[in-house]
Amino acid sequence: MEERSAREEPAGAGSPELRLWVRLLRCAKIGEKQLRRNFEDQFDTTLPRFDVMAALHREPDGMSMGRLSKALLVSNGNVTSIVRQLHAQGLVLSQPDPQDGRSAIVSLTEQGERQFRQLAEAHHRWIADIFRDVPPARIYQLVDGLGEVRRLLGDKT
Repeated sequence: MEERSAREEPAGAGSPELRLWVRLLRCAKIGEKQLRRNFEDQFDTTLPRFDVMAALHREPDGMSMGRLSKALLVSNGNVTSIVRQLHAQGLVLSQPDPQDGRSAIVSLTEQGERQFRQLAEAHHRWIADIFRDVPPARIYQLVDGLGEVRRLLGDKT
């Protein structure tokens, strides 16, 4: 068996797949950091609160807490905490699930819808600003390519 030196790279290090993975993560983190800062500075809110409101906006009849956590790819505990904060601000309504009394259906209030629209408009401007120097043709190429990767990874959404 061949022994590796302490300086030798592990198998696969520097591979195109690994470089792609690292770049995707880095780009996402850079953009997310900017969005987090903008939400905090301009609206005194958080990106996770916006994400919850966006998910609820897409489902006007509301969502169960379990479905909401699945949609956002986060734990029930994280969603519960954010929903409580939004409820305290009058932005969401929580009602017993008629199908399952142990569960709740959460939806945006009228005030929540108004605030979401304001946040969404700002979010759209910030995203456009992040990509302002990327040519539109390149954006379409990236969207198509990453959509293909997502499908190959088994994402059905």
